[in-house]
Amino acid sequence: MGRHRHARSANADDLLSQLGRLTARAREEIEVQRARVELAEALQRGMLPSALPTADGLRVAARYSPARSGLDIGGDWYDGFRLPDGTLAFSIGDVQGHDVEAAAYMGQVRIVLRAVAATGTADPGHILHTANELLVAMDNPLFATCGFLRFDPVTWRLESARAGHNGAVFARADGTSGIVQDEGGLPLAVQEDEPYPVTRHRLDQPGALVLLTDGVVEGPTFHLEEGLAEVERVLREGVHEEPDTLADRVMEVAEMTGHSDDAAVLVLCYDGPEACHTAARRAGVV
Repeated sequence: MGRHRHARSANADDLLSQLGRLTARAREEIEVQRARVELAEALQRGMLPSALPTADGLRVAARYSPARSGLDIGGDWYDGFRLPDGTLAFSIGDVQGHDVEAAAYMGQVRIVLRAVAATGTADPGHILHTANELLVAMDNPLFATCGFLRFDPVTWRLESARAGHNGAVFARADGTSGIVQDEGGLPLAVQEDEPYPVTRHRLDQPGALVLLTDGVVEGPTFHLEEGLAEVERVLREGVHEEPDTLADRVMEVAEMTGHSDDAAVLVLCYDGPEACHTAARRAGVV
């Protein structure tokens, strides 16, 4: 009987030792994964712009939310900067993949877009076309979707081009709203010499425009169309609110979808040319 108890005790000790080794290994793997997630998030947040350009009658806000699980960091981004001719550029996009490499490639895409725009061209289609040629030449297996806008604060003209990205959502003060589905081209870095058609609009009355990534509107509980419709409702009801408030409310849609991807939102609220001219006359500027 004594020998039997001793054998059982030895087996238990072996099992406890093995469990301890497995626990230590699992803890080490968790720490490595956490470190990779923190690195990717730091890369991502560090490469997002610290400020966005504005103009008289145009107010801008943005939000970014990282993925919730594992290494699903993703490569979502937003950006905004002033072009050499004084117009304003805004972009949003999503890099294929969910890891540190996707976050790093996101930074490269943003730099390429800015570099091309700094050469003097202000046409969104030409900017996307040239950026695509450079990214294809880099021979990276990743690709990126992108929406690129150019806003002229003098004429209130908005020019846009899309590279495989979902359309923007808009709402106007007169109650109209919808999803912009202008013609676009393939995602960046997929095929050389890809054309990117440009669509032109005039922002002739107050309203709001939202650029977003699919992590905002698509998830386990929401189809893309449902998510976009919910964002449209948010804009229509809050068209007179400030962009920070709208950005927060749009990002709440991502919470509703139960998103596992990262998510980015860029909100442009505009007063329209007539309101700006009226304000300028009251201020004695014109």
